Amino acid sequence: MSARVLLLPGDGIGPEVVAEARKLLEALRRDHGLEVVLEEGLIGGAAVDAEGVPLPGRTLEQARAADAVLLGAVGGPRYEELPRELRPERGLLGIRAALGLFANLRPAILYPQLAGASTLRPEVVAGLDILIVRELTGGIYFGQPRGIHRLENGEREGYNTLRYRESEIERIARVAFEAARRRRHRLCSVDKANVLEVSELWREVVSRVHAEYPDVVLSHMYVDNAAMQLVRAPKQFDVLVTTNLFGDILSDEAAMLTGSIGMLPSASLDERGKGLYEPIHGSAPDLAGQGRANPLATILSVAMLLRYSLDQEPLAARVEAAVGRVLDQGLRTADIAAAGQPPCTTREMGDAVVAALA
Repeated sequence: MSARVLLLPGDGIGPEVVAEARKLLEALRRDHGLEVVLEEGLIGGAAVDAEGVPLPGRTLEQARAADAVLLGAVGGPRYEELPRELRPERGLLGIRAALGLFANLRPAILYPQLAGASTLRPEVVAGLDILIVRELTGGIYFGQPRGIHRLENGEREGYNTLRYRESEIERIARVAFEAARRRRHRLCSVDKANVLEVSELWREVVSRVHAEYPDVVLSHMYVDNAAMQLVRAPKQFDVLVTTNLFGDILSDEAAMLTGSIGMLPSASLDERGKGLYEPIHGSAPDLAGQGRANPLATILSVAMLLRYSLDQEPLAARVEAAVGRVLDQGLRTADIAAAGQPPCTTREMGDAVVAALA
């Protein structure tokens, strides 16, 4: 039976990079035996424009019926004045919550061909290969109560609530320990246990789950130190596990170690391995429609989709190898091009990866 993959191009550069991913999936279907049916849906600002809400019911039905979802990006300046519940980002948060996508995997891998594109010295980042496991459906982004209210003196006060249950911490910890077991058997749990009671519980629960994984070396680090260590000596890390908020910040920091945020894919998984896959670069509205966006993060997200949701490891490895071959050929989009090097377009990069599949 063919797998069903839902494509959600979204906003900004999302449609451009997802078009290259579609081209790749169609080539895998045509030439490499992938049995897949592709559908397309609306999310984010595109959904607001068409249907008045950032996550239409039809899109959610499609996502629930699919075996995997590939998303481009959501958001843009022209939506910032909308009521909060109608902003594009609510569509992304909504689909993550509705599908139970609690485990966000964000690899930060420096391709050797791009060592010179990193803002850090090559000897600091050469060979970098880390994985950040971010809890995705709890924490301060979802905690209640939340809002803005007016105090008795007339001043307004904003408030959000940071909450984590033991069960939420346990399940993300197990995902991280399993990932570490498949890699180099080292896990660093990042928290702020010296200040936050939630982090005290986080550290206690992660330490308790560690007893199930005696072959993995566990360490703990405060988030401020982790942020510093990522730019001081990033190769000390293998797998990091952390909360929704800290993971959001640290994974974007780690992305820049690799030379460009345009190179980083991500996977958001439920308890059965169904996932939503997306580049972490966002909608980049200033680049939209110019053919300058780097599609490699989206293409590498397809590789993660093949690996984690469709159980197609050989094809996932084929896609990743094709990206490496294209970089060997010297092809570069503007974000990873050396000074004075003429960049290729989004479409040219996608075409080159498809050609390199052979």
